[in-house]
Amino acid sequence: MDLDFAQLRTFATVLDEGTFEGAAAVLRVTPSAVSQRIKSLEQHVGQVLLRRTRPVSATAAGEVVMRLARQVARLEQDASEELGLGADTGSYATIPLVVNADSMSTWMLRALARMPVRYRALFELHREDEFHSTDLLRDGTAMAAVTSVPEPVQGCTSEKLGAMRYHAMASVDFAERWFPEGMTPTELREAPMLTFDRKDDMQDRFVRKRTRRRLNPPRNYVPGALEFVEAARLGLGWAMLPDAMVADTTDLVSLAPDDPIAVPLYWQRWRLDSPVLDALTDAVRRTAREVLH
Repeated sequence: MDLDFAQLRTFATVLDEGTFEGAAAVLRVTPSAVSQRIKSLEQHVGQVLLRRTRPVSATAAGEVVMRLARQVARLEQDASEELGLGADTGSYATIPLVVNADSMSTWMLRALARMPVRYRALFELHREDEFHSTDLLRDGTAMAAVTSVPEPVQGCTSEKLGAMRYHAMASVDFAERWFPEGMTPTELREAPMLTFDRKDDMQDRFVRKRTRRRLNPPRNYVPGALEFVEAARLGLGWAMLPDAMVADTTDLVSLAPDDPIAVPLYWQRWRLDSPVLDALTDAVRRTAREVLH
């Protein structure tokens, strides 16, 4: 397509900042210059790439160009490092990642800490449900993702990391009050349930697996991984918790020890020959082998 690198860089900055004025300040040009670059880019590809809202957003065609802009920027930075052009500038490589909350709380930070210091890597972490995380890969927001979707996003590779195993857990008092005869359909319909957010269907999946029914129990929404476990400890409801988060606690009991749910996790990343992404992939792979089933 013979696209102009400066226009691609401007396009990505506009989306990052949300406004033409914000992008102009970052790029140290006038808002008029930013607007002209975007118009020229749209004319070149023959499609509208930005919705002029506040903040601006990418159209479907714009998501394709955004992904290309991110990849070009990554390759530019890798080449600069290899040529020694960035060594004296104190530049860092920022890698945007999307990770599900449980992986972030149990093992992902350990993987990031294993990145060799010579790469000067920084990370922008986006928290997203493991079944929805590929959306951020598809629109160019993230370079890599921990996801439960095995099919690679276009332009990405996918490899299985292992599985995170979840158990139905509750406090001792809660279990004695609500499940004296076990997790029967009647009790599961009435007992309060914890849910991470509106996208979280882990507990509902367990209920359907257990009862072969679609029930709608009362629920508390607790959108924080550590807070989610604490809510279960305090008796606000029962929840599906990863064994890595509850292995050392005596405050919770398993309600169905022989009936866990295993959620497979995959590592999807851009299909680029990038030393930084290669090193990150190696760190993620090694750490996942230590933690996941």
